[in-house]
Amino acid sequence: MRMKQLFNDGWQFTKRAIGTKLEDMNADDIRWTEVDIPHDWLIYDTRNLYETGEGWYRKTFFMDAAASKVYSICFEGVYMNTTVYVNGLVAGEWKYGYSSFEFDITKLLKAGENEIVVQVIHQSPNSRWYSGAGIYRNVWLKTTPLTHIITDGIYISAKKDGDHWKVEVDTEVVLASNQKKEIVRQTILDRDGQVIGVVENSVKDKSFTRNFEPAAQSLQVAKKGMVINIQKQDTNPLDAHRVSQCLQVKDPILWSLENTYLYTLKTEIMEDGAIIDEIRQHFGFRTLRFDKNEGFFLNDTYVKLHGACMHHDLGALGAAMNKTALRRQLVMLKEMGINAIRTSHNMPAVEMMELADEMGILIVSEAFDMWERSKTEYDYARFFPEWHEKDVASWIRRDRNHPSIIMWSIGNEIYDTHAGERGREVARMLRKLVEQHDPKKNGLVTFGSNYMPWENTQKAAEEVEVVGYNYAEYLYDAHHKKYPNWIIYGSETASTVQSRGIYHFPFSQSMLANDDEQCSSLGNCTTSWGAKGTERCITDDRDARFCLGQFIWTGFDYIGEPTPYSTKNSYFGQIDTAGFAKDSFYIYQSAWTDYRKKPMIHILPYWDFNEGQLIDVRVFSNAPKIELFLNGESLGVAEIDHENGKKLSGDWQIPYRKGILKALAYDEKDQVIAVDEQRSFGDAAVLKMEADKTELQADGQD
Repeated sequence: MRMKQLFNDGWQFTKRAIGTKLEDMNADDIRWTEVDIPHDWLIYDTRNLYETGEGWYRKTFFMDAAASKVYSICFEGVYMNTTVYVNGLVAGEWKYGYSSFEFDITKLLKAGENEIVVQVIHQSPNSRWYSGAGIYRNVWLKTTPLTHIITDGIYISAKKDGDHWKVEVDTEVVLASNQKKEIVRQTILDRDGQVIGVVENSVKDKSFTRNFEPAAQSLQVAKKGMVINIQKQDTNPLDAHRVSQCLQVKDPILWSLENTYLYTLKTEIMEDGAIIDEIRQHFGFRTLRFDKNEGFFLNDTYVKLHGACMHHDLGALGAAMNKTALRRQLVMLKEMGINAIRTSHNMPAVEMMELADEMGILIVSEAFDMWERSKTEYDYARFFPEWHEKDVASWIRRDRNHPSIIMWSIGNEIYDTHAGERGREVARMLRKLVEQHDPKKNGLVTFGSNYMPWENTQKAAEEVEVVGYNYAEYLYDAHHKKYPNWIIYGSETASTVQSRGIYHFPFSQSMLANDDEQCSSLGNCTTSWGAKGTERCITDDRDARFCLGQFIWTGFDYIGEPTPYSTKNSYFGQIDTAGFAKDSFYIYQSAWTDYRKKPMIHILPYWDFNEGQLIDVRVFSNAPKIELFLNGESLGVAEIDHENGKKLSGDWQIPYRKGILKALAYDEKDQVIAVDEQRSFGDAAVLKMEADKTELQADGQD
């Protein structure tokens, strides 16, 4: 049977100069350090986060005498330009730092001790943001029988068909022999493990001809009281058989943002009656509808995409993946009102997709920040011509069965589309590659561009199914008229900048740079290319019904791109790298959450200034009415029209007086539903720390 072993322990690491060879690594003077995977070697020196160099990893492991098995080493992400050696021989190489890859190492192994060595070349600059470096995602050792299911070779498509759902499953199988009778069996299990559908048929059933048209050649049989479609199988030139099967399911529980119900598909290969290989994976039943005039619908229910762009680093952890840390980020974003993530600008981690399915977050999965024209000297553009087909295949095949996926973004701010006709050709090529691996459209093809004002990029946009605009909301109405068949959304918006707890007065004066190298959280720090203010960002999107929604830049701060200063990390996030919400978090929360379900109110700034100093006080709430008090005296009421109004906050200018600021939120019956306050304070007396959890799993992963 198949075995998948987490291969993260027991690694050693050393940094070397560019140009190091494998034969150099046996020198006695090399200092090796024990590390656990996932590992980002750059984050350990925050003064040198973009260091050029090579990272070398090694691990020894033992194998029993050779068995009739296939052994593969799988890397979920290594940044970047990687070569893997097993027992001194090259197992394979991989260039891109964000796509998953694996190598068959069966013929390189021996009985007894084996050594795997991984060379990672990090030449800077290779990215516009902090990438990290090293084996920063999980490693697995896979063991499969000679006859086995190909990695990511199961493709699930669940579509509504009249009064039932049709679940089509394509399975790619490698056969070790033509002398045995192999059966592929698919079983759908609900959350309680109850079987709701089964289908099985022979891989080499001679009654089925090859090279068929799947839609035209389908048979129906009855099994266990269920109607089952069996489709004929095809064989590709690599002798990997593709078996197409279909099950019908009546009244499944739908996956939605509120009810993330997941089913399990169990795929088994049986040989002479015995199960020899098995894979289980989650999937969901849901419908996606993208309407050029009415927006986005999930399960025929209108959903405005309240999205955030997210880079892949985890603050102090760097790029090293940690599922607990990522979950914490997503929990906070959902509290803010986020229902979608754009994985800017790279393929996401496995954990991101798992958590999105589990937590009810829609995903726009993005592949590339550049195509053939580079943005930095050592970026992926130097590998794109030779490697893009492999990377697209890895990207789509790994994640195509997730119910959270809604779009595949083939690129972000790609200059090729602006520079000439070649950009349109590459866009067309990439769409075809995506559809080769997701022909039944579990997600639609898109890109996000800041070049939408210009003709060449508009021509390239004709090649995708959904058109993403970066900082171009002013074009929505005009382009909706000019291109009435386009489906439009804000792939990147906002780019306001703010530092937690920093306030530059007055609010009415827009300012970007300051001597303290901080950005004001009042809402008066904006960039030249971004939104003129957070409220404007929210209302422009809200009022464009035909627009699917927007993805603000960004959910969390991230390392790199420190506009407007030359510091370590960005100021764009609504939450800082330590996981503390900034004030801007609350204005999005006030617009994107429902006071009838979870009322909220938030006052800014803190309340401790010089006596008499004129202070801008702002109050955000999702309630229809708010009132502000100072030392028990009402300073006035503000009514907020979240559905149609342009002003989404209550704003006051108050001469500072020591005491207590209190804000009340009222529902439509004038009942108080939320309270917040800020108090004057003196010198700190004690430092209090509070953990966000009281138990840790003793598994090395929590």
